[in-house]
Amino acid sequence: MVNKSIRNYMKKKVKMTLDKNTVKKVAHLARVEVSDDHAESLALELSKILDWVEQLSEVNTEDVKPMMSPVEMPYHQRDDMVNDGNIRENLMKNAPEHQAGFFVVPKVIE
Repeated sequence: MVNKSIRNYMKKKVKMTLDKNTVKKVAHLARVEVSDDHAESLALELSKILDWVEQLSEVNTEDVKPMMSPVEMPYHQRDDMVNDGNIRENLMKNAPEHQAGFFVVPKVIE
């Protein structure tokens, strides 16, 4: 259940707009190169997307229960049993070096 104060905050009409500098900063953080010309159009597109996301907060979801799929179907789950797979010998065949059923690796910390 979403806290009422969070829901009220989300319902406020706050228009999210991005400017060219914000887009350039986000692109830098994402390690994406964005030219100045493209940053202007990208700022407009991202602002439109944020406005659309804002509209989603207006939808009344008070009596809607969470779901995993829009189609109700039973989920068949296997039993959670711990086992070793019984293939240790096959795994050890791939190891360059093994000892007492374990892989031997070079020491990396001195």
